[in-house]
Amino acid sequence: MLLQRLLTALVLLPVVLAIAWFAPLGWLFVAFSAIGILGAYEWSALLGLTTRPARLAYTAGSALILALAWALQAYWQWLAAIEVLWWLFALYLMFGFPENLQRHRPGTLALGILGPLLWTPAVLSLVMLRAMPQGAERLIFLLALVWAADVGAYLAGRNFGRIKLAPKVSPGKTREGAIGGLVVCVLWAIAAGAYVFMPNDAAQLLKVVVLSFAVAALSIVGDLGISMFKRLSGIKDSGKLLPGHGGILDRVDSLLAAAPAMALGLYWLKL
Repeated sequence: MLLQRLLTALVLLPVVLAIAWFAPLGWLFVAFSAIGILGAYEWSALLGLTTRPARLAYTAGSALILALAWALQAYWQWLAAIEVLWWLFALYLMFGFPENLQRHRPGTLALGILGPLLWTPAVLSLVMLRAMPQGAERLIFLLALVWAADVGAYLAGRNFGRIKLAPKVSPGKTREGAIGGLVVCVLWAIAAGAYVFMPNDAAQLLKVVVLSFAVAALSIVGDLGISMFKRLSGIKDSGKLLPGHGGILDRVDSLLAAAPAMALGLYWLKL
């Protein structure tokens, strides 16, 4: 499994970095939207849709929403803020899971509406992040931040993990792993933040580090949030597209929460 994960990552990493660095904004939106559309197809299984026509119809509707979002890019801050608030609410839901959602199980319509709310603001936020000054560097900084949280959590959890972080949501994750991931993210923010964001003084660098810490913490919530809905639906992996990783949603769950938070934080803090 680990070898499969490494090989998949080695194949995908150059492609993702090349798109993030070289693609014009329009093509960047198309590329990230394609990932969102694949995620929508996987999400359709969580809705309980079992026939291929129903799943394809939901995916087509999600693609249309993504296309419309490009016309609404001037309002990306509002969409990003809504998604950040959703992830904070998802954190609240985790404390009572699974009893709360079993008592008041969201229906197909509610989950169907939720889906585009998860990936549409995230796709827009990634593109708007790329549109900022030093945009390519900022986008890669965010991607590396999410990867650092994942790798740091894996290594720390594997070597020091004892206390379960959210056993009813994702039994494999530990508090020690989460702390390890956050520590690695802070180190990354200190090391790369000065180059990417070119802060004028220590106070600005501190803002970058604090924002990166908050974004990394929210990325963990994104990971757990998707796991919560997969567990509610009785699904282990969202798909099998990525060997060793599962599906698209299994790979981008953290980024769904991190992207709006980072883009919005940089915009509000004027960094």
